[in-house]
Amino acid sequence: MNKHNQLIAACGLNCKECDIFQAPNNPEIAQEIVDWFKKEKDTEVKIEDIRCLGCKDDRTKHWSPDCWILKCCVDKKGLEFCYECEDFPCEKLNQWGKGSKGYEEALNRLKEMKRK
Repeated sequence: MNKHNQLIAACGLNCKECDIFQAPNNPEIAQEIVDWFKKEKDTEVKIEDIRCLGCKDDRTKHWSPDCWILKCCVDKKGLEFCYECEDFPCEKLNQWGKGSKGYEEALNRLKEMKRK
């Protein structure tokens, strides 16, 4: 795996662009995440808990170690990226891609990686 792909998640998200990935080195972003959880989810999150080294690093330190995409792609199928799956893009991934602009970009990134 090349160094560039190390920071691309199995789902195609670019870790470098992720607020949670950036939070440990950016107190302003970390506070915004804490405030969002309080307002939107009525959940208290500590700033020191907002950290992720990417899903290709230590999963015990991953923000979402129970991510359905990681469980399917990496754990169940032993793949590095969803685009390597014979069912790519599956309906569940297509629906996920409609969830936000970032998810849509991630899915498009995977499609481009598959073309190459």
